[in-house]
Amino acid sequence: MQGIIIKGIGGFYYVKTEDGNIFECKARGKFRFDELTPIVGDRVDIEVQNGKGVIDKIHERKSKLIRPLVANVNQAFVVFAVKNPDLNLELLNKFLVLCDYNNVKSILCLNKTDLCSEEEYMNIEKIMENLGYEVLHIRAKEGYGIDKLKAKLKDNITVLCGPSGVGKSTLLNSLIGKSYMETGEVSLKIGRGKHTTRHSELIEVEQGLMVDTPGFSTVDLSFIEKEQLQFCFPEFKPYLNNCRFSSCLHNKEPHCAVKEALNDKKINPYRYEFYIKTLEEISQGRNKKWQK
Repeated sequence: MQGIIIKGIGGFYYVKTEDGNIFECKARGKFRFDELTPIVGDRVDIEVQNGKGVIDKIHERKSKLIRPLVANVNQAFVVFAVKNPDLNLELLNKFLVLCDYNNVKSILCLNKTDLCSEEEYMNIEKIMENLGYEVLHIRAKEGYGIDKLKAKLKDNITVLCGPSGVGKSTLLNSLIGKSYMETGEVSLKIGRGKHTTRHSELIEVEQGLMVDTPGFSTVDLSFIEKEQLQFCFPEFKPYLNNCRFSSCLHNKEPHCAVKEALNDKKINPYRYEFYIKTLEEISQGRNKKWQK
């Protein structure tokens, strides 16, 4: 039978087959020799005897995220709060770059918009101009904006990602229409969510699948090659072939179409600043490795 791994805990994998049944499975030992481990989201072939299954084949993955460890995701709801905790633009950009690197379409969900003042809201709107992504303003506790997100779930595997305390679990509960996970108030002392998701798990909702993920406060981009970083910024793509030099990194090179678009206000200056900072960090990291 064929199915999809919806949960994995302690070496056991829970596979939902095409007829809707769920089987607890172990993986065959042959996968260890191929250095291949089944993960949530994998399409698999299984054999079942006496109600217990064995994973016999893992189909080729269309995508693979490392953190969260999940396969075949094609869409991400990147959830950030505008207040409590305050919007962390650098971390937000890191999430967006990571999704683009893995060929996952990002939809930015700004939560708790009712907590900020009109002035703060206008400032956030300015920051979000020409971002290159669809931006939705939501209030997960009240259900505001939830219908727009539900309409995007059908036939997709969607990852729900973002830092702790931004309302991901509340949003998940709103999307599936029941209290799937306990939600906790943000601790005033540390500004983080009390609730922590323990593992990745696929949840069936609106004729699609969602994966809730642990909240975390750091994202590492050092593994990205500096030449590849530019392709993780969708707003750069219309201009990449118009630079004078084919090897242009859009930093100090002359006759750069990306910098011209920046000057013409077609590219968000906050995003460009983040791009340059990340480019320099990647370059410095490579130099340190060579020096060793």
